[in-house]
Amino acid sequence: MDRRHLLLVLAGLAAPGAAVAAGGEKKKSGGGSYVPIQTLIASTTRSPSRRGVLTVDCGLDVPDEALRLRATQSAPRLRAAFVQTIQAYAAGLTPGAVPNADYLASTLQRQTDTILGKPGAKLLLGVILVN
Repeated sequence: MDRRHLLLVLAGLAAPGAAVAAGGEKKKSGGGSYVPIQTLIASTTRSPSRRGVLTVDCGLDVPDEALRLRATQSAPRLRAAFVQTIQAYAAGLTPGAVPNADYLASTLQRQTDTILGKPGAKLLLGVILVN
């Protein structure tokens, strides 16, 4: 028997056992009420001749199960609104300026409440990086 076939068979046999050992459910980072949002990226100006990148890492904490389901289903729409806001903010960011985390948090929180239809999901900001 070819070694590659043997390895594929062994990997196939080990995979169901690993899923059962982990409780049958894939672990999400941030706990059960956390809804991750992909990293948001926008271009900015670092100096008159150089471009930079503004990167924002965020997620949502949604304790209500029904609202969490809605947030999970609305994740592409939320991300699109967030990216649009980050791009507009990055375009107006002056070279060498530090991003205003409070402004970004309040704006993104307002958009979250609007898209989900009611408050209850808390926006969590991670890293805000200008490179």
